[in-house]
Amino acid sequence: MELGMFGIWSLAFTHGDSGEAVDAAAEAEELGYGTLWLGGDPGGNPQGDLVTAARVLGATRRATVATACVSVWDRPADRLAGVYHALPVGDRERLVVGLGVSHGEVVDAYRRPYTAMADYLDGLDSAAPALPASARLVGAHGPRMTRLAADRTLGVHPYLVDTEHVARTRRLLGQGPLLALGQTVILHTDPATARARARGALAPYLLLANYRSAWLRSGFTEEDLAGGGSDRLVDALFLWGKAEDIAARLAERRKAGADHIAVQIVTDSRGTFARSGWRELAGVLLT
Repeated sequence: MELGMFGIWSLAFTHGDSGEAVDAAAEAEELGYGTLWLGGDPGGNPQGDLVTAARVLGATRRATVATACVSVWDRPADRLAGVYHALPVGDRERLVVGLGVSHGEVVDAYRRPYTAMADYLDGLDSAAPALPASARLVGAHGPRMTRLAADRTLGVHPYLVDTEHVARTRRLLGQGPLLALGQTVILHTDPATARARARGALAPYLLLANYRSAWLRSGFTEEDLAGGGSDRLVDALFLWGKAEDIAARLAERRKAGADHIAVQIVTDSRGTFARSGWRELAGVLLT
């Protein structure tokens, strides 16, 4: 599966206007982004993620389309595999199904996430026909889930992590499996403004144990996680500044071991496509 060096990650594909999503997908592909990443389906519809993916696939010709991430709790494996195989063969060849275990704070059924993911992958393998390992990846942050993804999928899609986490994950994966990093950026040069926007985006994730554990493993402290996040935490997780500054820091993530980087530009709402930002970054990333 060819993802390219850089892609676009946007919640607006699933939370915004469906008509604009078609236009935005076509423009992102024309700009040269290799993969279009779709945020989770807001309605919990077992078919929703792949229905949106099919619409985006129909609006593009070459770009890979990836879901990030389908929850294993409310989408039975056999049903997901069935929806996947209902797509035309040509669409399936450009589709990556990202999977995730979500969080205990938001899922009532949450339990033993590693076992739940392993069981879900078993279900995808035993579906008739199976959803192939080469067309799926896992939103993994911890070492056990990362190793599971390396053994049974295309690779991993970590999100809101620092360069040390990227390097540690690369060591765990080895050189074969894909490390497709989700990276949030802010196109603003004023430190106070950029950090304020970053803290607004970070706030809901500071409440989630899975993310907090990942940050602590990277050497941050409980003090870094307090009060909306320290400057040290914010500057490590979010890339901000001019397009050229962001490109330089993305190169650091690539050097640390990221095969592909899905760029998410912070917007005022989940339904907003950051198309001017896509164009600005494309001028320094994709030339």
